[in-house]
Parts: sequence; structure tokens; C-alpha cells
Amino acid sequence: MSRYKGSRLRIIRRLGKLPGFTTKTTTRKERPGQHGTSFKKPSQYGIRLQEKQKIRYNYGITERQLIRYVRQARKIKGSTGENLLQLLEMRLDNILFRFGFAPTIVAARQLITHGHFLVNNKKVTIPSYQCVSKEIISIAKKQKSVNLIKNFLLQSNETLVPPHLILDKQNLIGTINSTVNRQFIGLQLNELLIVEFYSRKV
Repeated sequence: MSRYKGSRLRIIRRLGKLPGFTTKTTTRKERPGQHGTSFKKPSQYGIRLQEKQKIRYNYGITERQLIRYVRQARKIKGSTGENLLQLLEMRLDNILFRFGFAPTIVAARQLITHGHFLVNNKKVTIPSYQCVSKEIISIAKKQKSVNLIKNFLLQSNETLVPPHLILDKQNLIGTINSTVNRQFIGLQLNELLIVEFYSRKV
């Protein structure tokens, strides 16, 4: 399945707040669609599916990519659910979003593919690049790149940079201090339900 290009408000009305997906908000409480105002208790499958959709839309990944991350998370020692979230949080596009270098993960992905960022002084144009501790993210030495990122940082003044990241706003440099702790992942979901969803599929 390709990445979503439809109405983003419809998705957040159905799934709730997804900070990496869109900056838009809605005051409408009902779910989208003709029967949005009616209440029907979701099945156990429906609940797990909804949690899976949250992670897909927020991080902007395809079904195939998510399955690959679940398989990878299972091979790492510890909780599969937390391992999955850490793998997604350490993607370069998400790291840039968490620094405030981009308003959404979608925007961060576009900036990366256009060559606006360096990792350890080397240009990286792959949004799914897996960052590791002690890596340094900087802006390409182009005035267009600098102006773009400065503008995004001004807009994200209220965004709190999580403790595993260190941001030098003056020099537009971000350092990855460590892997992210579960409590600082800015997405409300139950990752165990996602692992259960794929338990018989992966």
C-alpha cells in the first residue's frame, strides 16, 4: 500500500492526535463517514487494527515496512513492542521532526530527500536511515537549507525536545545522546496490541 495522500483531518478524527502525521487539529468529536455519530463497540480485532493504523500513519510507513520493523524488533532482546517503537523513533525523518527541524515527519522526509541534512558531516538522503547514539545531525551548508530550518524552528518554539536528543539552536546542530525512553515517545498508543495484531501474520 502506498503512503496516504487523502484528507488528514479524517484520519485524526478516527484515530486521535498523530503529531508526526499533521499539525492540523479538529474540534469535531464524531468519527468521519455517514455513520460517524453512531456508536458501535469495536471488536478485539478492530482495536488492534486501530493501534496498528496509528503507528503507520504517524510515522508515515507502508504496511510492508511495518512488518519488516516488527520482524526486526522480535530479534532484539527485550520487549518487542518497545523495540518496535525505538526502531521507528530512531529513523532519521522522525529524529528531525523531534528536533523541530520539520513540522511533521512527512515534511522531514521531503527535506531529507532534497539533501538538506548531514549525518556526521555526510549527506544522507534516505528518510529511513537508522540513527544511532552519538551521531550528529547538521544542516547542509546552503543558504536555502539554513533559512528553511530556521523558519521551522521558529514555528516549533513550543515543541519540547525529548531528553535523548540535544539541540544547539544557535548552530542548528542536533546530537543523538541515547536511544529514546518509552515515556518520551509522543504518541498515545498500546504497542502490545500491535505486536498481537501481527502475532499470526509475521
